[in-house]
Amino acid sequence: MSRIGNQPVIIPKEVTLDIKDKLLTVSSKGVTLTQNIPTGIKVTLKDNIASVSVKKPTNQTKAFHGLVRSLLFNMVEGVIKGYSKTLKLEGTGFRVETKDQAIKLSLGFSHPIIYQAPDSIKVELKDNKTIIISGPDKQLVGQVAAKIREFKKPDPYKGKGIRYQDEVVKLKPGKAAKAAEV
Repeated sequence: MSRIGNQPVIIPKEVTLDIKDKLLTVSSKGVTLTQNIPTGIKVTLKDNIASVSVKKPTNQTKAFHGLVRSLLFNMVEGVIKGYSKTLKLEGTGFRVETKDQAIKLSLGFSHPIIYQAPDSIKVELKDNKTIIISGPDKQLVGQVAAKIREFKKPDPYKGKGIRYQDEVVKLKPGKAAKAAEV
């Protein structure tokens, strides 16, 4: 059995958890997240404590045991606090502008890149080089951040591109540094 799957999830008073058939719904403050429960997994709620158990132990249900518990915990945290990721643009002339839910990225290409974020995701700009992506769904926040980063990944030689705020890019020496060693 999974050690993480055996841990209970405490549901705060402001959060409502609804379990119907194979659908798990967590809501609070007008935010609702849903998740399908895989076959062989049982989620029970008793006295504001949710527990995840395995109906019949097989390799697949054992694998889903911890996953479902982690997804449930992330859903509860998401509707209460939310999640966010910060991206930084590094490079001369790189900038970002926002218009409604869309962002316009100028990344040194011959054309600007326009990305429309999903409805539940909020995109903010700290300045014209910093993007803050936030929302209640941890997976969706990470997916949007990864998609935006994919437009111009950090270059290993000069360090230009879009990177996460705490990401450290290890720069490679160029040809000139290689020739100087000899």
